[in-house]
Amino acid sequence: MPTVLLVRHGHSSANGEGILAGRLPGIHLTDRGREQADHLADRFRGLPVVRVVSSPLERCLETAAPLVAALGVEVTVDDDLQECAYGAWTGRPLGELAKEPLWATVQDDPETARFPDDDRYAAESLRAMSDRVVAAVRRHDAEVKESSGDSALWVAVTHGDLLKAVLADATGSGLGRFQRYTADPASVSVVRFGGRHTFLLTANDVTPDLTRFQPKPEAHVAGDATVGGGAG
Repeated sequence: MPTVLLVRHGHSSANGEGILAGRLPGIHLTDRGREQADHLADRFRGLPVVRVVSSPLERCLETAAPLVAALGVEVTVDDDLQECAYGAWTGRPLGELAKEPLWATVQDDPETARFPDDDRYAAESLRAMSDRVVAAVRRHDAEVKESSGDSALWVAVTHGDLLKAVLADATGSGLGRFQRYTADPASVSVVRFGGRHTFLLTANDVTPDLTRFQPKPEAHVAGDATVGGGAG
């Protein structure tokens, strides 16, 4: 079972301005975000990562660029990793959106939350967002396993809500509880999918020692949990 390192893009101009960027074009990393991406690249350097997949939006591609340079691989762009389609909420201040009735639904009952339609921007439900990103991550994971084996490492660079949805699926808590997860800019979360179990190795780690996620050659990498706990 391969290991996927889930990376949220670095600090963006929308993060700095407090707006919901969604799929707006032209949202780039700030100076802080570029520093975060470079710092991540230093931590990834030397890892035997076989695939890096990214959202097509600029802030994710700019985060992925130093990673792939450090790793010596090319980035694969996958539209299924792009930001949630927030419809009429796109580009609006978060403080303003927090006053709308839908905000409470997004917080308390995300299973039923759908963003309002808009003539300019696509809209989808949180359920549709979750289904597409979980399916995409699991598809890439299966392809990596087929091509590179159970001990392979690969990277997905995506957005906060999508990353939280993957973590909620991986831990079995489901979309209804996905707001309990946190995904800060430039954080790394690590998941290992198995036949019987899915293992959450870390979440929202902003200073990760990534070398510890590379399976040791002698490690037991089947889909079962180690009875008594792992040996580290």
